[in-house]
Amino acid sequence: MKKGYMYILLCSDGSYYTGSTIDLELRLLHHQKGEGSNHTAKRLPVKLLYCEEYDNIADAFYREKQVQRWSRKKKEALINGEPHLLPPLSKAHRDLKNI
Repeated sequence: MKKGYMYILLCSDGSYYTGSTIDLELRLLHHQKGEGSNHTAKRLPVKLLYCEEYDNIADAFYREKQVQRWSRKKKEALINGEPHLLPPLSKAHRDLKNI
């Protein structure tokens, strides 16, 4: 089974794009050519900021969908290697503190 990758790109307008693939190098090339997605095609150039490797694409895709729902601040904590900031930035954690 092929490995999978979840990645986060920085677009030229400052937005983040989160995706998954089995071939990271090829996927980044597609993004830079404007063939990767509608979001990145309109916001070139893009820069790879973060990547996680998985044993299979299904796990990478699951992680992509998880991270896509995150706030910008939570994504930045992940990108910056600050996992200790992830729980306080999660909506569920904030909601529990307000009870």
